[in-house]
Amino acid sequence: MQPIDEMSDNLKLLSDKTRLTIMALLRHREMCVCDIVEILETTQPNISQHLKKLRIGGLINEERRSQWIYYSLNLDDKDYLRHLIDQLPSMQEKINAVKGCT
Repeated sequence: MQPIDEMSDNLKLLSDKTRLTIMALLRHREMCVCDIVEILETTQPNISQHLKKLRIGGLINEERRSQWIYYSLNLDDKDYLRHLIDQLPSMQEKINAVKGCT
């Protein structure tokens, strides 16, 4: 079980609509920043700042592959967040509409 201070910090991170939406997207699969930018129809710097906060908070992982960085959920030790993320609306339709990074 996580300390209450850590749980509070994680929940504060997710209180932002964009970060919560990013988590909902990553629940389906790992994604590149360019895919997230396309789905959320915003700028790359904006999404990068949100991803940085989630990464520093320990909620996501990043992995560099060539010129792209891929992001995935990091909730293995955070069951309380896994249950919350699992309750978010499905983003699969929006993910399927993405062209993908080139």
